[in-house]
Amino acid sequence: MINGMDDDPGRILRWNFFIGGHLSASVPVRLVERTEAGQLVWMETGTPMWRTKLPRGAHLRDIAPHERPAGGYPLVADRWPMGSALFYQPTGAAHSVLWLFGRRQKFRGWYVNLERRVHHGDDIDITDHELDINVAPDRSWRWKDEKSFAEKTGDPAYWTADEASAIRSEGASVARLAEAGTFPFDGTWCDFRPPPTWKTPPRPPVPRHPLL
Repeated sequence: MINGMDDDPGRILRWNFFIGGHLSASVPVRLVERTEAGQLVWMETGTPMWRTKLPRGAHLRDIAPHERPAGGYPLVADRWPMGSALFYQPTGAAHSVLWLFGRRQKFRGWYVNLERRVHHGDDIDITDHELDINVAPDRSWRWKDEKSFAEKTGDPAYWTADEASAIRSEGASVARLAEAGTFPFDGTWCDFRPPPTWKTPPRPPVPRHPLL
């Protein structure tokens, strides 16, 4: 047990994803493993969740913080529309690494999400840092969302120029792990299958805090 948290595999946690201080999505995930080095959680496609209700076709990251409602947007029930993924959340790091799985649990590559992560009991609160990295199965990689990352730099709701430099440096360090083929890019967990006893988690209660 770390920081008083239950380490039982299969335990349901809540992955809360914030953009510019506003909640974008809250999705239940299952704990796979937790050690001093970090934890692994499983997010299943189609899982009942909550998402921000936005104007048709809009994405929260494209709405300037000063144009958003002061109390946050309302939340609506939905299901996780993306593929299933295994998340590695290293202790104290400003990133997570996802193993992405497609149909029939076929491994599709890794995704590096640059973020600030805070744990509150069973809640995993993620402040997204916009800049990410796609890593192919052959471990070639490329930056993602560089333009929008640069546009947000200096906005009080996001990060300063110095913080942006640290965020990019974090990503570059993870990219070097991919180039070297070291964990988490060494081939482990690429064949992960959740235990058949794990049912799709139910939709959690409505999040009480739509703002950080």
